[in-house]
Amino acid sequence: MSQRKAFSAPGKALLAGGYLVLDAHYKSYVVALSARMHAVVAVSHEPRDDNVLTVSVKSAQFNNNQWNYEVRSSDGYKPRERDGLSNPFIQQVLTTVCNYFSSTVISHNCISIDIYSDPQYHSKENTKLVSNGINEFYFHTMDIQNVPKTGLGSSAGLVSVLTTALCSVFKPDLDVENKEHVRMIHNLAQIAHCQAQGKIGSGFDVAAATFGSVIYRRFSPEVISSLPSLEDNNIAELQRTLKDTVDNVDWKTTADSVNFPPGLKLVMGDVNTGSETVKLVQRVKQWYVDNEPKSLDIYNEIDANNIRVIALLQELNELTKTRPEYYNKMIESLGRGEISNYPELCALRTAFHTIRKNFRIITAESGAEIEPDVQTTLLDNCETLDGVIAGVVPGAGGYDAIALITGESTDVETETNDREAFQNVKWLKLQQAQRGLQEEVASSYDNLF
Repeated sequence: MSQRKAFSAPGKALLAGGYLVLDAHYKSYVVALSARMHAVVAVSHEPRDDNVLTVSVKSAQFNNNQWNYEVRSSDGYKPRERDGLSNPFIQQVLTTVCNYFSSTVISHNCISIDIYSDPQYHSKENTKLVSNGINEFYFHTMDIQNVPKTGLGSSAGLVSVLTTALCSVFKPDLDVENKEHVRMIHNLAQIAHCQAQGKIGSGFDVAAATFGSVIYRRFSPEVISSLPSLEDNNIAELQRTLKDTVDNVDWKTTADSVNFPPGLKLVMGDVNTGSETVKLVQRVKQWYVDNEPKSLDIYNEIDANNIRVIALLQELNELTKTRPEYYNKMIESLGRGEISNYPELCALRTAFHTIRKNFRIITAESGAEIEPDVQTTLLDNCETLDGVIAGVVPGAGGYDAIALITGESTDVETETNDREAFQNVKWLKLQQAQRGLQEEVASSYDNLF
């Protein structure tokens, strides 16, 4: 067994840019989260008579789920699972990465990958907390597909960290501090994620998983839709096109790294009801078409305030350098619930209010419950808490979660404890994170099972 390597990728919250992120005309603000997906990879060389690569992916956390694949260069690395199990995300990562590295794949013949997810990604019902003193994970009694998720981007994180782990096998000098290496991983992960989902999404979740917190503008969908499908008679063409798409094509995307302002933090609350994002998106798209040009006016007002949010967060960062005393007093006042004397904080709250107002209009007219009444009431109640600037239903909205911008010292959990208005919220133990992909110490995952 060769030396092991380990990598992790963060979750995400789309703080500004819901729905508009699907259109390349608009920018969004994506916050990476401290909850991370992990992969530990090892390679061995076993004597065989054929050019077959075996890949074992194990998730001990979820009822010891395991997928055992064989892939062959002769059929374009289509994964064949030994027991007939299906996991489209793992399968598409295997196909995409192996075809990209087609010239070096056959020199490796046995890859083992262990995957882990931090506690915040899934429901904690029927679990056991296991810790080795370095990492701790919840172990579930159910298979992974049967465990409710909290909507933090687990599939994008899984695809991104699996892509990184496999790339490290075929490219031993892989360095997640190298911008070109990370760009390669990002492009491969976007392709695999879209193909696994059967649709070309905006990609903000994969961007956050690879790059960390970013100002994001989506890639051109044609970059992926123009890739040839994998057929037995076009393997060489697919491999050439895939490599060119990853290495040379201009994706026309923006993913500029950002820092959340010092003294502020993002607080996520799991409302534990769940929404079907695909149906919400379909309804909003239909509403947009049926209501032009009014729908364009609404989108433009949302966009103007998204840009305002982005500018204000950047302005707060600048204030820490240009007016540090003023900034520190502002943060202290925020902790006491006193923001009226600080135009920057008032403007940030107003921008979020305007975004929410417009999404409530879309909710009422489209039937897509982006900000349903129960979430409106909850967010309004949250804004009465000391230290809370504003709140939103992140991403596609619905009943999944809420996100609050608060002061760093604000303890929302204590403030809301035993209060009926907040009884349906579980505050997640996470915070914003700047970094995307990270290499970890492989031994820090030992003795977990």
